[in-house]
Amino acid sequence: MSQKVELPSLTGHRTKTRKRDEKKVYDPTGFRDFLIDGLANTGSDLEQIFKFLDTAGNKTDYDYRRYGEALLEILIAGGLLAPGGSIAKDGEKVVSTSSCVFQDATTLERVKAWDQVFIKLMRRYKYLEKMLADEMKKILVYLRGFSEEHRSRLAQITALWVVSGLIPPNTLPVVINEHQVKDSVALNFILDILATVKTDKGSPAVITLLKRSGLENQLDQLFPANKRTPDNIKNSLISAELQDVVAYLANQENAGAKKDMIRSLRYNISNEKPIKEIVVDLRESVKKNNLQESEAVTMIWSAVMASTEWNKKEDLVLEQALKHLKQYIPLFAAFTSSARSEMVLINKIQEFCYDNQNFLKCFNKIVLLFYKTEVLSEEVILKWYKDAHIPKGWTVFMDQMKKFIDWLEAAESESEDESDEE
Repeated sequence: MSQKVELPSLTGHRTKTRKRDEKKVYDPTGFRDFLIDGLANTGSDLEQIFKFLDTAGNKTDYDYRRYGEALLEILIAGGLLAPGGSIAKDGEKVVSTSSCVFQDATTLERVKAWDQVFIKLMRRYKYLEKMLADEMKKILVYLRGFSEEHRSRLAQITALWVVSGLIPPNTLPVVINEHQVKDSVALNFILDILATVKTDKGSPAVITLLKRSGLENQLDQLFPANKRTPDNIKNSLISAELQDVVAYLANQENAGAKKDMIRSLRYNISNEKPIKEIVVDLRESVKKNNLQESEAVTMIWSAVMASTEWNKKEDLVLEQALKHLKQYIPLFAAFTSSARSEMVLINKIQEFCYDNQNFLKCFNKIVLLFYKTEVLSEEVILKWYKDAHIPKGWTVFMDQMKKFIDWLEAAESESEDESDEE
């Protein structure tokens, strides 16, 4: 049986490694020194700064794929960031450059010029875009480590980036953490961003950003727990001249209240709660949410018409509709005390009958029912017919209503003649 012969080993022999296989040591401070030295030679000319950055990215010693994080920190803050947001030191010496957003972007126009540097850099080195999104998640939790002036400049360029899509809008909520909320750093930073967006793109862009970022439903989280009140949110927005945001949030709150009211109304109707009690509950909700009577009557119509299964046969649905609506005349009457509410109701009926073709021939009969029960007045019906109707199905409904309108006008004329004789 043959035995395996042990191969001789060579002592003192060094295997030669190919140069391309040698892994370079990661050296962020070396990259920092290289970049800062290069920026020092460009002055404040942003075109020259970009040209230097573009050329530097091709150097094998300091590939941006490895040093992208350090690159972005230097261009934004002026140096490498230590935990907490301060500039990293060499011993006691702070190593930084003035060719950065924090030091050089003293006006919004200059911030926009720096924005173009970043955009061109991202186009040239596409992978930096993902790095910027990740880096901003870190920088935005260091706000307390920056001066108020630097936070303001950071807010301005962040505003440009989230609106243009250079970084995702949902990056912004990372500012919400206890140490930045307690002394209003996070709040003021977000307000600066919103104010910049308003100045640059207008109020609609601010609303869009609130939605896309998720801040729309988190604004209260920018305040300490004992100050999370609607009034504090409102007053902060007004102080930042963001009245359009206040109006938008009020509308959203109003819409939410309406949904709750409609849900409650449908539940009460489907469970056959007494009409008097429904009226009382609805009046309280209208008052509490500062709604108009005309808004309430729209809800009533929608809830009443949704509370039953309608016959699919056109010739049978009329009888069913009139019988169903008669039950709720007191409810409609309680919320049509003004001509405006009446007009909203008749147009709502018109819209419903047009959108639901089975009801197309029911319109004039429903209006007649509401007229006879004094939910709709003669004056409002005539005004609606003359110039206050909506376009939907008007030709059809005009023909349906002609005889009734002629009768109303004749009755009105007779009434005027009798008044003249007296």
